[in-house]
Amino acid sequence: MKIVRSTKCSIKEATQAKRDLLKAVLIEYGFVVNTFIKEFWLNCPKKSELLKPVVDVPSTWLSARLRKVAAREAIDMILSVKKRDEAGSMPVHHGNRMCVSSNIAGLQLAKQDGKFDFWLHLANIGNKIIFDIPIKSHKHFNRLSLKGNRLESYVITNNYVQFAFEIETGSKKEPDKCIGIDTGINALASLNNGQQFGLDIKNGIERIKRCKHGSKGQRKAVCALHQRMDEVAKEIVTNENVSLVVVENLKNITQKTKNPKRRLGKNMRRTIGRWNVRYWFNRLQQQCESNRVSFRTVSAYKTSQRCSSCGHTDRGNRSQETFLCLNCGHTDNADVNAAKNILERFLTGPYGAGCKPMNSQVWL
Repeated sequence: MKIVRSTKCSIKEATQAKRDLLKAVLIEYGFVVNTFIKEFWLNCPKKSELLKPVVDVPSTWLSARLRKVAAREAIDMILSVKKRDEAGSMPVHHGNRMCVSSNIAGLQLAKQDGKFDFWLHLANIGNKIIFDIPIKSHKHFNRLSLKGNRLESYVITNNYVQFAFEIETGSKKEPDKCIGIDTGINALASLNNGQQFGLDIKNGIERIKRCKHGSKGQRKAVCALHQRMDEVAKEIVTNENVSLVVVENLKNITQKTKNPKRRLGKNMRRTIGRWNVRYWFNRLQQQCESNRVSFRTVSAYKTSQRCSSCGHTDRGNRSQETFLCLNCGHTDNADVNAAKNILERFLTGPYGAGCKPMNSQVWL
């Protein structure tokens, strides 16, 4: 199994002249992407149809190679919007980043006694522009370099260059130790065996809410929350030595939370918005991929209201963090009970039968 991981290297060591030149290139690139978006919006072509008459439409000094890259990005942006909503609004490129391949950029080793580790050589940009951006590697870059092969694709912005590495992890583990995880605000991860991780996550969310929007303090608080999520994801996947992780699908969790009937109050909407559940699931999935662990999702429909013992489903079964079944009297932590339902829903579903070998260790 092959996975792709990325890392960012700052370009703050570049001279101001090079940074200004790069900014001018990115602004022009953004203008060309937006021109293609307007051109393709009603009738989006395939990438194989991007021939010379098509990519020559914008009036720009960018090279034909870079114009083709811009046209491909325009197509990706259009398809992404229409996949979410066919009647969605036209996307806009803000001219602050571009993704290029070895046709435009190449990483070259610097001299051993030099100040930098690499030079990112940029050419074929247009207007006879050729320049090098100094790159200093760091621990994460070096660790990925040792694990995998660097890909010849680069995301270039005004502040950093992003590199991608392809890593071979080997085949996935046999699903002999499966866990269900319920994600919450009071406890980031509750397992079906009763363990809970990230009990301090709510404090991190409240810290973000107290900060002024867009401030330096808020950015630091978000970084601290993300770091804590990273730690919890690693702790669950590596320390518990699991082979299959099942979570509930919480896609579009914030959808329709604000309407004339005021289903959720302002404070709760802000809490859910700062929860950043998408980041958590992405990090958990990445940890699973790195450790050859299978990652599956199931519907979140009434997992917190259903009794994991008798199957009785009632809204009154749950009272805040306590679960008490009105039918059989079973009591448990509400999030742990939900985690048991999540795992059971997968194992009894159409794709779970193959994950129950004779020697399986299902924590129920």
